[in-house]
Amino acid sequence: MKLLYITNGINGAGGLERVLSVKASYLAEHFGYEVTILSLNNSHLHPFYTFSQKISMLSIVTEGNPLKYARTYRKGIKKIVAQVQPDVISVCDDGLKGFFIPTIIDSKIPIIYERHVSKEIEMNDSFSIFKKLVIRMKWKVMEHLASHFSKFVVLTKGNTLEWQSLTNSIVIPNPLSFYPKESSRLQNKKVIAVGKQGFQKGYDRLLAAWQLVNHKHPDWQLEIYGTIAPEFKLEELSKSLGISESVFFYPPEKEIQSKYLDASLYVMSSRFEGFGMVLIEAMACGVPCVSFDCNYGPSDIIAHNEDGLVVPNGDILALADGIKTLLSQEQLRLNMGAKSKSNVKRFLPEIIVEQWDMLFKQLMQ
Repeated sequence: MKLLYITNGINGAGGLERVLSVKASYLAEHFGYEVTILSLNNSHLHPFYTFSQKISMLSIVTEGNPLKYARTYRKGIKKIVAQVQPDVISVCDDGLKGFFIPTIIDSKIPIIYERHVSKEIEMNDSFSIFKKLVIRMKWKVMEHLASHFSKFVVLTKGNTLEWQSLTNSIVIPNPLSFYPKESSRLQNKKVIAVGKQGFQKGYDRLLAAWQLVNHKHPDWQLEIYGTIAPEFKLEELSKSLGISESVFFYPPEKEIQSKYLDASLYVMSSRFEGFGMVLIEAMACGVPCVSFDCNYGPSDIIAHNEDGLVVPNGDILALADGIKTLLSQEQLRLNMGAKSKSNVKRFLPEIIVEQWDMLFKQLMQ
């Protein structure tokens, strides 16, 4: 079967790129798919993650003002579809333009849309009433266009609440990027968080919680891996909170698995998520997680009080208490780590990618 993925690019260090590398490679290597990935403006060069050598990489040029950009995008998409002649197309583009693919192609080829983020990524409480209105109108347009896809795939049951009018939506979670034989010993006094610096990841909230943790556990350290954004002034915040000697910021780490295995606890402080790849990656390494119960993902992934802790979104004190509980109680940490390693097997690639294979075959019938 010929499968064409349409995305912006694969050279970033984000969750979409990570998932696509796992999923597309598995389909090519284990299910015999002829996979092609179409990127924009040569952003398939120098991918951050490893992709199967069996995958074909193509690119189109998009440029100019919005009108010219739309024309070059439309022309390029149509050209590649005619060239590849795919049996199924899957769109991995969280922007508005990806929603127009069925209109651009205008054929009987089954087209799937993969939604990797929450709508909340575009909204902020600080926005003006007018800007919020414009965003909500955009959501209405997206929802209308989403109904034109053969299937609209979201990552969690919670995500379906954002697309309630759709009758073509289904849930397929992300697959694990790795599942090492070894597990963390959970003895190193290290807590880890992974993700690019920004409003979404809520590191300002994590640092506020860590200040409370640091008073009781001054010998523990917090390591944050992800694209560093100086405009968010997180290092300055850590200094003002008096915790700079126990907090360390690092750029994206390609071999992040080794960092999970070196940690004893994972913390997610996100304001919102599309899924939470970092949670299942940490759990695969036997590392228990403490997370805000944000929309969407943590409550679908973590079994509260069994393999981790989920606390009310935005409750800094509860997040700090959850962290302190697992730092203080070694046996509880070990038990939850073991449970994490076992429970997260439901996200193994052989289980998740098989669901994609079944979907593609159903659409071909």
